[in-house]
Amino acid sequence: MLDSTEYRIPSMRHKVSPEEWQARVDLAAAYRLVDLYHMSDLIANHISVRVPGEDAFLINAYGMLYEEITASSLMKIDYDGNILLAPDFPGEKYGVNRAGFVIHSAIHKARHDLACVAHTHTWAGMAVSTLECGLLPNTQTSMRFAKISYHDFNGVVLDLSEQERLVHDLGDNNAMILRNHGLLTVGKTIPEAFNALHRLELSCKTQIAAMSCNSPMIKVAPEIVEKTYMNYQPHVRRPFGVLDWPALLRKLDRIDPSYRD
Repeated sequence: MLDSTEYRIPSMRHKVSPEEWQARVDLAAAYRLVDLYHMSDLIANHISVRVPGEDAFLINAYGMLYEEITASSLMKIDYDGNILLAPDFPGEKYGVNRAGFVIHSAIHKARHDLACVAHTHTWAGMAVSTLECGLLPNTQTSMRFAKISYHDFNGVVLDLSEQERLVHDLGDNNAMILRNHGLLTVGKTIPEAFNALHRLELSCKTQIAAMSCNSPMIKVAPEIVEKTYMNYQPHVRRPFGVLDWPALLRKLDRIDPSYRD
């Protein structure tokens, strides 16, 4: 068994294009941030990003904690699940989680306008996923997701036949609640998908907190909900993540810059 000081994954930088390396650094950062903001679930769940210029995507090796992930520890796989490039893990042989491959490859294969897919099993997200009412537009933040997509639970997502339904249910939205399961967000960039995930998680937490007070909640008029929802749409504002991503990277660099390795 190797201790943490011996567990060093050789750099992949010389094996990939500059564009792929940048995608690796940003994706590793996203994993660290999901863990930092308490949205990770041990080695479960995934964030993936399309490899620029290739029919392939990067995803975490199944067996690593989010806090351990680096640019060089990510697996490159194609839409059929074939491993195209794997890190040289010291004393370990990791693969790719089947459910992660099925969910993420479905979206990457069907939606070439998207670059990043993020999926979590947080307590708040799972709690809201079990509610018949779904996500309520009871705060300004949650009104951003007033027209969120839903995907009904059909067991652990291991069957490729589930892929078509996943893509259909997501539609043109950038967020979806997997009923009885968890949360999923997508974006044209990693910062965009992370921003949506952070805000969706916050929306779920505030809803559970408000419902737990056992007191009537204020209902916002539908026309105000619609107006607020529209204020969050791409054609009325800059892309999400543009301003906060550099600041988040600076935060990670102060804490532990090893995600860049």
